[in-house]
Amino acid sequence: MSDSRQLPVHLRKIARVFVDETMQDSPLARRVRERLAGTTQADVPWTVVPPDQDRIKFDQGADQALYLKEYKGKFLRFCPGTRAYHCCGYRIIHIGENCPMACSYCILQAYFQDRILKIWANQDALFRELAAGFGADRSTRFRVGTGEFTDSLALEHLTGYSHDLVAFLADYDNVVLELKSKVVDLSWMDATGRTDRVLPAWSLNAPVINERQEFDVSTLDERLAAARACAEAGFRVCLHFDPIIHFPGWREGYAEIIDRIFDFVTPEQIAYMSLGSFRCMPQLTPIIANNFPDATYIYNEFVPGLDGKARLLRPLRLEQFNFMVDRLRSHGMNRQLYFCMESTEVWKEVFGYAPADFGGLGKRLMEQAFGE
Repeated sequence: MSDSRQLPVHLRKIARVFVDETMQDSPLARRVRERLAGTTQADVPWTVVPPDQDRIKFDQGADQALYLKEYKGKFLRFCPGTRAYHCCGYRIIHIGENCPMACSYCILQAYFQDRILKIWANQDALFRELAAGFGADRSTRFRVGTGEFTDSLALEHLTGYSHDLVAFLADYDNVVLELKSKVVDLSWMDATGRTDRVLPAWSLNAPVINERQEFDVSTLDERLAAARACAEAGFRVCLHFDPIIHFPGWREGYAEIIDRIFDFVTPEQIAYMSLGSFRCMPQLTPIIANNFPDATYIYNEFVPGLDGKARLLRPLRLEQFNFMVDRLRSHGMNRQLYFCMESTEVWKEVFGYAPADFGGLGKRLMEQAFGE
């Protein structure tokens, strides 16, 4: 952990820590307490939650609470994709819920309408489940990640969760772990010498979207510099353009960030890169309008998709996809590119082929993840 006594910007508003009574002496709870003690928030109050309490009450405006919870559900899950579009076959290691950052387009606003950051403190149960799942048949390969219901690294400097996972998975040659984030914390690198089994990953967007729609995050250059540091250490990285947003000047914006990528890393250092157009559940639109009044992109031309989500009109999506894919291909990207949750027709119109032509998207990304 850094010697600085200042918390990262996205965690300067933690007003309280809650901990389940059964978890107050867990290694994770002790670590969080020790690390908070080394910051400007050493005096944040802790509240022990009785085992029969179903819901935490916390309402302190823009402040946040951290809840170290005993989780009793399944830790290893399938990605909540839909059969209507091509899903990447990613498996989720569920380590917590909610995010301390504030991105206007984030779907988590619809899932978790509170300011409580939940982290599962019963890591012993997590590792038992993962050992049973990954160790049952070492010939079965897994591409997993933790960035579905929370950011993989946003709480890392307090919890060390990714560091623990990386160390645990070092014994499993059949598992590749993706750590997807919008912040920079490379402390997990100390936990492994296996650069072939961890894929550090960052979300990217056009500079104006980063500046006006993503708050309390690392800058684009900070993320790309972290990707370069990982690549120089021997790791292959992943980059994600999701959501791609339609706004005035989008061509110039996405051209700028695409070109900037290759000032930091080479195509050979990128395991894969996703492209996904902005899409949202109907209930998310009014939440965005309320929380981020300047987010005018929600008033673009949308139609209901086969999954019930609002999607940008196909001609507009195709225009953006073709532009970005052409630009990325001009830099030497090809096999690493894929669409997140798009139809066969869109794949064929942009790439000239569909996932079925190469055995399925899950198969392709598994090969990319394992460096084949």
